Amino acid sequence: MRKGKTVEEYILVDEKWQSELLLLREIILESELDETIKWGCPVYTIIGKNVLGVAAFKNYVGVWFYQGVFLKDEARKLFNAQDGKTKALRQWRFSSLSEIQESNETLKLYIEEAIENQRLGKEIKPSKKKEVLLPAELKEALGNNSILKEQYESLSQSKQREYAEYVGSAKQEATRLRRLQKIIPMIEAGIGLNDKYRSC
Repeated sequence: MRKGKTVEEYILVDEKWQSELLLLREIILESELDETIKWGCPVYTIIGKNVLGVAAFKNYVGVWFYQGVFLKDEARKLFNAQDGKTKALRQWRFSSLSEIQESNETLKLYIEEAIENQRLGKEIKPSKKKEVLLPAELKEALGNNSILKEQYESLSQSKQREYAEYVGSAKQEATRLRRLQKIIPMIEAGIGLNDKYRSC
């Protein structure tokens, strides 16, 4: 996914979704939210708290509500993009300018509700992470290579967990070993397993 240093840059470099992004921005800025860039994408805040963000993908433009789980969603527009992983975040996807225009008033109601929920302090805080449990194959590889171990330990705990779960979730030993060989160069490069999929 593309990123920008300013909201204007983010919008203007996207020819495919430029009109949709501009309209969403216009709708959002009618509210009392403050506009900023976080993680290379437009994010809208109140009292320093993230309320919603906007991003363009290959097949759609999405508005995600950071605490969307608390929205009533009477129009049934929201869904959890990562079921089982994301607790609070909810996304509304648009595939055309006309779809945004038709949903204009409903979207404004959702934005106002999200602002009110933030003012009321409705928030799911991230749970404290458990210790990363290493599968035997990864543990052995790190034990045999001190440089790899150091590189692995320099990654964030969430990235360490992703790698451990990726290797450990395979049922067969051959698959676990194949996955291990795949991730070693990524660990050496200091990148996370899912970095290319991360959005804002």
